[in-house]
Amino acid sequence: MTNELIPQIAKVVAVRKETPDVKTFTVRGEKGLPFSYMPGQCAMVSLPSVGEAMFSITSSPTQADMEFSIKRVGLLTEALHKLTPGQTVAVRGPYGNGFPVEMLKGKDLLFIGGGIGLAPLRSLINYCLDNRADYGKVDIIYGARSPQDLVFTDELFERWPKIEGVQVQTTVDVGDETWTGPVGVVTKLLEELNPDPQGRIAITCGPPIMIKFVLRTLAKLGYTDDQIITTLEKRMKCGIGKCGRCNIGGKYICVDGPVFTLAQLRELPDEL
Repeated sequence: MTNELIPQIAKVVAVRKETPDVKTFTVRGEKGLPFSYMPGQCAMVSLPSVGEAMFSITSSPTQADMEFSIKRVGLLTEALHKLTPGQTVAVRGPYGNGFPVEMLKGKDLLFIGGGIGLAPLRSLINYCLDNRADYGKVDIIYGARSPQDLVFTDELFERWPKIEGVQVQTTVDVGDETWTGPVGVVTKLLEELNPDPQGRIAITCGPPIMIKFVLRTLAKLGYTDDQIITTLEKRMKCGIGKCGRCNIGGKYICVDGPVFTLAQLRELPDEL
């Protein structure tokens, strides 16, 4: 069993540019996956002499390799974006509780993502699609600021829509001459589509302001608090609930989360 506190050396086997400031890194340990994990869990990724940070694992555990989709926002992510295949990073984990894959069995699933927030949802989407018989219909609603900011375009427009029982709807806040799809924020598209809450679970992730309005829209459409799941990121540092940077009241995002139902969030202090 892997010790979550001990970094595992992983080789970068592929780097894919998603947007001007997001890259997906595929990494492989000496014996395949650096450690076992479930959709929604996180890992520490580090570079010697640069630093480390917590990132959502973008890939599904049904895949042979592990993936991270990382937005360039600071010193560490800038250094990570310079990596090329053949170089190495250190990863440790997994951290957090992951999505309730057993509870979701037999349910229709509604995924609502915004920007890089599709990264943790992608882990669960591909897990459910690789275990297709266990889950019902899958609807994916995704929004980004512009066509250039869309991530995982090969899956959004090619792979996922071709799978039986899967529907994908994509919108952008501002279109351009290349864009022929819907224009507007993701909550506008969600309200227009008005997916029936009967027998369905909604899972959402994106910028905090997007999550806030998605939760309001889902409630307006008839979804109960127990039918809504979100995953949070909030200053996670140690990963084991010791440093106190990510606590909300008596809960720690890195240990008790990052996945919560809206019913669970209602019980927390209003610090989000």
